[in-house]
Amino acid sequence: MTSKDVLKMVKENDVRFVRLWFTDLLGQVKSFAITSRELEGALENGMGFDGSSITGYQRIEESDMIAMPDPSTFAILPWRPKEHAVARMICDVMQPGGKPYEGDPRFVLKKMLNVMKKSGFSHYYVGPELEFFYLKNDRSNETLDAGGYFDLTTLDIASDLRRDTVLALESMGIKVEYSHHEVGPSQHEIDMRYEDALKMADNVITYRVVVKEIASMHGVYATFMPKPIFGVNGSGMHTHQSLFIDDKNAFFDPKDQYHLSDVAKKFIAGQLVHAKEICAVFAQWVNSYKRLVPGYEAPVYIAWSQRNRSALIRVPYYHPGKQQATRAEFRACDPSCNPYLTFACLLGAGLQGIKNDYTLKSPIDRNLYHLSEVERKQMGIESLPGNLGEAISNLEQSKLVKEILGEHIFGRFLKIKKQEWEDYRIQVTEYELQKYLPVL
Repeated sequence: MTSKDVLKMVKENDVRFVRLWFTDLLGQVKSFAITSRELEGALENGMGFDGSSITGYQRIEESDMIAMPDPSTFAILPWRPKEHAVARMICDVMQPGGKPYEGDPRFVLKKMLNVMKKSGFSHYYVGPELEFFYLKNDRSNETLDAGGYFDLTTLDIASDLRRDTVLALESMGIKVEYSHHEVGPSQHEIDMRYEDALKMADNVITYRVVVKEIASMHGVYATFMPKPIFGVNGSGMHTHQSLFIDDKNAFFDPKDQYHLSDVAKKFIAGQLVHAKEICAVFAQWVNSYKRLVPGYEAPVYIAWSQRNRSALIRVPYYHPGKQQATRAEFRACDPSCNPYLTFACLLGAGLQGIKNDYTLKSPIDRNLYHLSEVERKQMGIESLPGNLGEAISNLEQSKLVKEILGEHIFGRFLKIKKQEWEDYRIQVTEYELQKYLPVL
């Protein structure tokens, strides 16, 4: 869609307001609205805003920033009135004068996709599966139902919520493949059809807004918090990935035992080797590591397999030998991550494996949760960091992640995460009070 197409749609659909979206460093959507009469100028020159008030952005003495709308992201918001409608466009953040802002997460992913193209690939396709919980409100973790995986009973009272969410997503041009109840009570999943990484990152931030807006319209609260309820599965974002050269899947080899090409094996090896380094990006919250524990379908052990869901990376076996379906599923990401930075790091780690000819170890088809620590050590199976503090330490030492994110984001991301870890580390929790206060 071009700027001319956008202006035409605005006129034809009685759009009076356009919300300009971008994300801060942590992936939270930021937005401000302009009227339709300001849109033509915004499409040509962008709209100014104060970058010093955005988490991870500029210092106050260099705070002037430009939000430049991307016409291809224009969509009308289906939950707003049709009369005097409201649309949204996702923006690239620029510096005054038109230079891309190096602290813009969207720019980081664009930069990494250019590296991919210089490496000879045309597309990095991703298909994330975002899980979330419906709760009665945002002040407690009280659930709406007691349903389980794939339930279609009166327990699954959120069917209408999912239905309305799917319709809203599709009205905004986002293709949906599946929707269903997940394992946990009141836990749900709506899966988008795979897309190029940049478009999918745009879709992920849109998805999260849509899920929350539709939930609010129904008088409930939707959360992408990784682990909102003790003792049940947390929410993940299993991310299916493949590299293509034009319309050919570079991951496919019909002669290989696993139907994986050398490119795919090196790509997977790269992600396994660098998993600890990128962990603080794809699992960026203190709460993320309450989810990444053994026993709750969370992949904490750094290994790969075909059908084994306890491994960090799985090569799905649904359509064996089918070229287009060959892909690698990275299973540790949070649904609350910054998708631009996460996809950039996943791609960067995979390309590093291809560039440096990493060797992929044999797959592990045993349940990794049932192996002893000694057995895992003998097999050379390492674990993801156990908490945000460990993840930050691995990130801080990573030359690769610094190169992917750029010095600007790398330094500011580390500073923000160190402060979060310190704030959490000094807390005295209700658990400690109940366990220790009566006896110590």
